[in-house]
Amino acid sequence: MPFRKKILLFRRDMWRAQIKNRTIFYNMNKKELLPILAELGVTPGKHFGQNFMIDDNLLDFICRKAAPVPGEIILEIGPGLGSLTRKLLEAGAKVTAIEIDKRLAEYLGKNISSPNFTLVCGDACRLDIMEFMPSEFRIVANLPYSITSPFIARMTDLETPPSEMLFMLQKETGMRLASGPGTKNYGSLSVFVQSVYTVEYLRGVAPQVFFPAPEVDSAIVKFTRRKDYPSLSDRKILHKLVRTAFSQRRKKMFKQIVTVFDREKTEKAYASMAISMNARAEELTVKQFMAMGRLMADDAQQIPE
Repeated sequence: MPFRKKILLFRRDMWRAQIKNRTIFYNMNKKELLPILAELGVTPGKHFGQNFMIDDNLLDFICRKAAPVPGEIILEIGPGLGSLTRKLLEAGAKVTAIEIDKRLAEYLGKNISSPNFTLVCGDACRLDIMEFMPSEFRIVANLPYSITSPFIARMTDLETPPSEMLFMLQKETGMRLASGPGTKNYGSLSVFVQSVYTVEYLRGVAPQVFFPAPEVDSAIVKFTRRKDYPSLSDRKILHKLVRTAFSQRRKKMFKQIVTVFDREKTEKAYASMAISMNARAEELTVKQFMAMGRLMADDAQQIPE
């Protein structure tokens, strides 16, 4: 099968995963951590962007918020040294993890043995996740800063998006994803993600709880799928609309929209929704963008990806 030629599924023996800009879950202190890293030949630094968690309380907080239940299927991105993985497995969850760092994978292979644990070789931003995940699953992950936005957008763009996602990510990105209209952080990704998920900014995370300490603050953000989330076709139109509307956020969005959508249809949508022709994208709510997208759906279908 072509898919099997691209990636291989392994249980407990061989894996690879995301290594760039990632905090690795392992609830041990610095003195316990350093000998293991030395044995694995891992020198955390800017080249790999690896920052290891050394705070038990933070790991416990993540596990409480994830609240895994027996038998449920959870996808983990970058299991690192496996501390979070173990807690999910101990709760009875079936964990599929995507790994790319061979050194860390070898450590996991020697230290985790469970029939409920599956590792996938590949890049989380390039793999067709639905090739090995069921239609309903949750994600618990510490995302590399460099892939946060594209990965979340990709998950939101699945025909059936994950029912829930709990991410450790850069604080600035978390604030942007959870922000509302009229704020400086509100943008196209905010609208697109919030059309599918209720986004809850749970807490900020200081650099001092990691080794080595990153240069920016992090945050834990929870995404809960809405019961009435839009269809995939509606989401594609919405994506085109908000991407266009926010392309020059300081200007009137009408001028941007009519470069992509039909002018007459756009004017009718504005009139029917009582939107000012002077409105900027940051002033509209997620519901308003969704309604506008439905009104302009026929025209949007003709726009190439």
